[in-house]
Amino acid sequence: MIIAASVDGEDKAKEIADELPFPVAFGLTRAEADELGSWWEERRGIVQPSEFIVDDAGTILHASYSSGPLARTSADDVIRFAGPLQPSTR
Repeated sequence: MIIAASVDGEDKAKEIADELPFPVAFGLTRAEADELGSWWEERRGIVQPSEFIVDDAGTILHASYSSGPLARTSADDVIRFAGPLQPSTR
């Protein structure tokens, strides 16, 4: 499952979410970014990209924290981590 979160309000986040095949949460707060260990940029009031691959047991298999467009998780990385995972039986 893929889930995204944005600091944008509902209307702005919906513009992006309408083009994606996965849910996008909106209104991410500084406190929530801090819980994730993400870097909050004060000047623009945004959280920098944070990406996690989590298995069905809740184990973090991969984490990426970025302050720009470099070092983000590639599709190949996602496939490599997700390949051996079994579908949830819940």
